[in-house]
Amino acid sequence: MRKIQKRLITFGIITLFFNAVLMARLAQIQLFETESFSTKNINLIEESVKQRTQQVVIDDGRGYFLDRNGRPLGEHYTPTIVLFPFLKDYKFPIEQLLKIIPNSSEKLEQMLLSAKKPIILNQDIGIYVQDEMINQINQLNIPGVFGVYMKTKSQEPIASHLIGLTSADNRLIKKLYPDKDPLPYYTTIGVTGLERAFDEFLLPEKETKLMYHVDGLGRPLFGVQVKYMADSSPFYPVSVQTTIDAEIQKMAEKILEKHKLKKGGLILLDIERNEVLALVSKPDLNRNDKSTFYNYMFEPIFPGSVFKTVIAAAAIEKNSVLPNRTFNCDLDLYGKKEKDPNKRYGMLTFTESFAKSCNYAFAALGQELMAKNDQVFEEYAEKLGLINLVGWKGQVYHYEEFQQIPIEHYGKIWGDEKDKRITKAIVQTSIGQKNVSITPLAVVNMMATIARGGEKREVKVASKILYKNGTTMFQFDDHRLQGDTISPYTAQKLQKLLREVVAHNEGTGRRFNSLPFEVAGKSGTAETGKDNEKGEKLYHKWFAGYFPFQNPQYALVVVDMDTTSKAAVTNDVFYDFVQSLYQHINKR
Repeated sequence: MRKIQKRLITFGIITLFFNAVLMARLAQIQLFETESFSTKNINLIEESVKQRTQQVVIDDGRGYFLDRNGRPLGEHYTPTIVLFPFLKDYKFPIEQLLKIIPNSSEKLEQMLLSAKKPIILNQDIGIYVQDEMINQINQLNIPGVFGVYMKTKSQEPIASHLIGLTSADNRLIKKLYPDKDPLPYYTTIGVTGLERAFDEFLLPEKETKLMYHVDGLGRPLFGVQVKYMADSSPFYPVSVQTTIDAEIQKMAEKILEKHKLKKGGLILLDIERNEVLALVSKPDLNRNDKSTFYNYMFEPIFPGSVFKTVIAAAAIEKNSVLPNRTFNCDLDLYGKKEKDPNKRYGMLTFTESFAKSCNYAFAALGQELMAKNDQVFEEYAEKLGLINLVGWKGQVYHYEEFQQIPIEHYGKIWGDEKDKRITKAIVQTSIGQKNVSITPLAVVNMMATIARGGEKREVKVASKILYKNGTTMFQFDDHRLQGDTISPYTAQKLQKLLREVVAHNEGTGRRFNSLPFEVAGKSGTAETGKDNEKGEKLYHKWFAGYFPFQNPQYALVVVDMDTTSKAAVTNDVFYDFVQSLYQHINKR
């Protein structure tokens, strides 16, 4: 008997315990955490409403990006017709609808019969809705039939690395915005590119959507009236006007695809405004492959002979190149006879040594300069803007140091201070090898700096933040790049050297002498220390320059990374892009 009583008491206690747990859980759900349930911060009230509604989100409310001419980048507003599924249970003038949407009668009827969710008709499913069709549809006043402009991702996005990706990541939201009012767990935030840099400006205020209430079987609960819910604010969402020219960007992407450049990319800079007109990084951005998230245009990589521009600037200002001085370019950078007969150039002047990219000349100059001042390489790399960050930064409202390109990296000259006392390390560094690494963005900015006569500026990828009504919320003014600069005289000498690379009949850039623009620039071949599967050495192949020479307007850098000498397409891309740009400008 006592055993039975004990069992009953134990059972009662367990039952009471589980009831208490259940009551606590119900209280948590219904009383205490209704708007912020679980670690995912789920709003249970919103989710409950969602279960009793069918809705179509027309615009998620997040801000967006425009090109320099005001055209959307990455996203656009597509003419769309929305049909709600309750239409199949009601009589409505479908024949009028079919007159407006030609060649779709059978397809529409089948879709309506099986519909459980709102039907979206647009080009994504092969129905091309025109602007005039939107007005015609809405004039019919059929309940459950709407013509709208829906915000959609472009099927062929452009400037994807620069614009970046968004993601719904509740943990990241909490980490980035701990002091902000709780955002819905499904809110998308920027994770790469400009989406990340401008994220706080772009966060959505309110969605624009069509919705109606349904019962458990999906039937209209309060009749067939569909509500249109939208943010009536004239100011939000904002848009960011980038400096990208959409037409030139598309042209750049097509040329890189044509030549099958697999890793690397290009940047085109407007010299007068110091704004990026086009930027492509390869491989293409793939949301499912994090290895493609790198934007190589902002990553430091070995520059090879492009770095000789720094040595040349230092040599000019330190009076290391007398007019009659020549260099024995039958020798390699270590002062021994060059093994490759094709790289034996004989006795060359300083100008000829730069045009033909003689390693011995710049190794010798590098040693002389370092013997007098072991900071000289850093000094002139900084004067040309190669080792510091060059992207636009400054105060934007409460951001004291807002960066347009927060993922940009610093350049580097030396790996170890001890190398400054080792001859072999000095000569390798003098020709852009050893530990020298600089970003393509810094290189193209160096070319623009030289073209402007030595004036350094920060690079812009965005010009304005605009309110919804088109007025300016914030304008990014031009900024000078801090620090010392080369003299106008040195800049003039460098301009002539860069032009000679192309104009000289044996210059490393002589191919570009036939272009419709007069080009000045510098080539670079950097050893990577890696081989491909065939045992062939891999290089980074560069060409950086500006044009037209007499009236500089554009600076351009192209780099083909981890390629063999035979397979490199750097010169092909540079040539075709300049040619295409010339044709584009003349058409315009």
